[in-house]
Parts: sequence; C-alpha cells; structure tokens
Amino acid sequence: MSTKDTVETVQASTRPEVATTPADAGDAGYSKDLKARHVNMIAIGGAIGTGLLLGAGGRLHNAGPALALAYLVCGVFAFFVVRALGELVLYRPSSGSFVSYAREFLGEKGAYVAGWMYFLNWSTTGIADITAIALYTHYWSMFTSIPQWVLALIALAVVLAVNLISVKIFGEMEFWFAIIKVATIVGFMLISIFLLATQHKVDGHTPGLSVISDHGGLLPHGAMPVVLVMQGVIFAYAALELVGVAAGETAEPEKVVPRAVNSIMWRVGLFYVGSVVLLALLLPGSVYSADESPFVTVLSKIGVPAAGDVMNLVVLTAAMSSLNSGLYSTGRILRSMAMAGSAPKFTARMNRSQVPYGGILLTCAVCVLGVGLNYLVPSQAFEIVLNVASLGIISTWVIIMLCHMIFVRRARAGLATRPDFRLKFSPVTEIATIAFLLVCLGMMWNDPEVGRKTILLIPVLAVVLVAGWFGVRRRVAQNAGRDLSKQTK
Repeated sequence: MSTKDTVETVQASTRPEVATTPADAGDAGYSKDLKARHVNMIAIGGAIGTGLLLGAGGRLHNAGPALALAYLVCGVFAFFVVRALGELVLYRPSSGSFVSYAREFLGEKGAYVAGWMYFLNWSTTGIADITAIALYTHYWSMFTSIPQWVLALIALAVVLAVNLISVKIFGEMEFWFAIIKVATIVGFMLISIFLLATQHKVDGHTPGLSVISDHGGLLPHGAMPVVLVMQGVIFAYAALELVGVAAGETAEPEKVVPRAVNSIMWRVGLFYVGSVVLLALLLPGSVYSADESPFVTVLSKIGVPAAGDVMNLVVLTAAMSSLNSGLYSTGRILRSMAMAGSAPKFTARMNRSQVPYGGILLTCAVCVLGVGLNYLVPSQAFEIVLNVASLGIISTWVIIMLCHMIFVRRARAGLATRPDFRLKFSPVTEIATIAFLLVCLGMMWNDPEVGRKTILLIPVLAVVLVAGWFGVRRRVAQNAGRDLSKQTK
C-alpha cells in the first residue's frame, strides 16, 4: 500500500470520530455551549467596532468620500479570509482555529508563529481597548477625577471575571454588545435617510451629492490619502476571524458557520460602506475629526439631545466587546499551543467551567502592562499599541490564506476532502489577498511618525520569535513524539 493510500485509509476511518477524538489535543475538554445566535452575533460584533464607530471620523477627514471605496475593497479581502477560514472549520472544527490548521499544513513552526503573532495582536489590542474605555469614561464629568490607569484596571477586571465564569456567559455578553452596536448603526442610518429624503439642512449644508461635489469631489486630497488609510481600515475588520475560534465550542458548526460567514459580506456592505456613504452625503469630510465619533458629529449638528452621551456609551460598549473577544480567543489559541509544547504549560489549564483560564490570565498580564503604559504615557498609549496590533492581524490573515492554499492543493491530490462550503478560485484568491495585505503593510512606510517605526519593529519581532523557537523546540518535539506513539499503539 502506498503512503497516499495509507493516509486516505486513516482519514476515512477516523473522520466520523472527529467529535470524540480531536485532531488537535487542545480541543479536548471544551463545552459546546455557544448557540447559533451567539456565533452570528460574534460575527457581527467582529465586523462592527471602534474602527467604524470612532475611527471613521478621522479617516473621512483625511481621505474624503472615497473612504467608502477603501472600506469596500478591504471588506472584500476580509471576506475572502473569513470564507477560507470557514472552509477549514468545516473540514475540521477546532478551538485552536488557524493555529491548529497552521500546525497541520505548515508544521509546528508555522503554528508557533501564527499563535504568538495572534497573541501579539490581541494582547496589544487589549491594551488599546482598556485605554479607549478609560478615555471614553472620562467623557463624563463624574469620572474625570479618577486616574486613567485606574479606570483601565477596573475594565480589565470586569471583563476577566466574565470570561472566567463560562463560555455561555461570554456568548451572552457578546450577543448583547452586538445588539447595541447594530441598533445604533441602524438607528443612525434611518435618521440619515430621513434627512436625505426631506432635504433637512445639517450644519447649513443641504444633504445630497452636492455636499461631495462642492467640496472637492470623491478625492478632495488626491488618491494617496485613501491608499494610506487602508492599513487602519484593515484593523477595523480585525476580529472577523473569531468565527473560526467560536466554531470549536458550538454543537453544529456545519450549520452555524456557513450562515455566519455568508452574512458577513452584506453586513460589511450595509454597515461600513453604507454608513460612510451616508456620512459623506450629510457633511463635508473636513467637518469630521479623529477626536469625535462621526455619528456624534452629525447628530450634534442637527440638535439631537444627549447625542454625545448615547454615542459615547455605544463606543464604550464596542471597546468592552473587543476586550472580551480578545481574552476569549487568546485563551483558546494558547491552550492549543500549550498542548503542542509551544506555549507555557500553565496556559493549557482549564477550570471547572471548561474555560482555559491559564491563557486568559497570560493575556491579562500583558494588558496589566498596558495599565502601566496608561500611567506613564496616557496620551500616547492608544496610538503605540494600535500599530503593533496591526502587524499581528496582517500576519494572522496571511497565515490563514497560506493554510487554505495548501489544504486545497492536498485536496486536489486526494489527501483531503473539501467541504461543499468553499472559497472560490483558489489559488488566485489567496495570492491576491496575501499580496494586498503585504502592500498595505508596505504602505505604512509612508507614515514617518508611527507607521515607519512599526515596520522597523518587524526585524525585532523576528529575532524574538526565532529565539523563542529555540527555547521551545525540544518540548515541541517531545510532545509530537508522545502524540505519535499514542497513535501507533
């Protein structure tokens, strides 16, 4: 019997037992308490965050109405990434998600890089989130006397407690966070459509295409600012890959995941592109600012009472949701890595509620460093960590596409079976997505203040990852040998 025949025989005999004998040792022990509505709302919550609710204001100011096109283009590539991940999930659901797939298709080194870069993304995003929560809380006068670092620490403690109780509580929290965000966006869009239909003046401007044409057109500052905001727009879509992690804790991933992934595209079109188009039709881009949510700008201009208070509460909710998701996903990813030997042993530990508390606590420890950053440089903390996080998300998406490309190649060779839910036009789609992400990364060089310094961090991260690999490779080899001996008994 050939090697190929042997592999096919083993796969055929083991595939029905995937649910009871996980291909990834880190999948054992989880409850399956996430329901379809939880996963759907986790997908929506991942697609709507502070990148839209807050960040769109500064981007509209810099790039103009063509920002809608930037959101659309980045949204298409983000959809390709999630569709590729969705196919891998249906092939083999895993709470280790893309780290587990990187282990299968790129080897242990690939899983090691994927896991730690994702940890870098979410741990630094967590710092950004607690910083944002503290800043948003300071909006209300009753909290201004409390130091920023104290508010950041309180926020971290609350979300940590929720994550440690159970995955069901996490799912419920994310469900209601997403409901608040969706209701806000829908409410704003209905108000905007009413203003357009009635031609009600906003800050002296009559809503419509004339607002765009009379203030420099689609590209008031040229094409370059639109290209430069792409990196920030990609970060706005970060967290869409949470669908893959959450699928490992749902009872019926084959039903839940395709529905959640397919719905991402129209949500992106409706919420992101639709909102930016409406914002551009109501006020000139120069009126918006990075210091204020664009939705607050519009609502305050038409005299909506307490618009700032309501929107601030929603943006605060979005930041809490992001922090909640970051602790959830890194806990699962680190457990998968720990079982393979590439993360500290304690990150594999689970509590009685089947929550991997070790990994969650490690992410929290990094976030506590962020509390220190808030103490030392409160004005710069947010910008510093946001750019480091972008390196993590771009590398994660590139690895997902590489895994999918190798998976499809193996399927065509008869070594794996592709599910009916697929990413079309492989490998062209994956190559185009990877090229786009690398171009966005390269464009950061044009920003000498922050972007260039972020790119210069890449060699430093590479050295740290290589040194770390030499530190864990013996343990990884021992774990792989132990797993192989179990399979051959």
